[in-house]
Amino acid sequence: MDRGTVGSANRGRLLVEVRAEGHSEVVKPAGELDHHTADTLSRPLEDALLRGRSRLVIDCSRLEFCDSTGLNVLLAARLKAEAAGGGVHLAGLLPVVARVLEITGAEAVFTVHRSLDEALAD
Repeated sequence: MDRGTVGSANRGRLLVEVRAEGHSEVVKPAGELDHHTADTLSRPLEDALLRGRSRLVIDCSRLEFCDSTGLNVLLAARLKAEAAGGGVHLAGLLPVVARVLEITGAEAVFTVHRSLDEALAD
């Protein structure tokens, strides 16, 4: 069954919701972010930037897994958002995803918030 994923050989493993909230584009991935599902997240992030939405808040509260390909999607979005005068804010990291950021040192280059509400209030 196609659950609305984009570019994934494993449909349904990652779903992404997108909405505007004030000056932020809130992107909420749910499931597993890996080499099979990376386009499912990178496309909405790129689309937001193309529409001039350079403050990207990624609500990671339902992101259950992230491999190096997924991390590269987040890093690429960060570079593009910063080049456009904005940034990427990660919110609500589950321990497994927080550990990936910690091990790789990537947590130092993102603004990380405990919750989506905290990220939107920043």
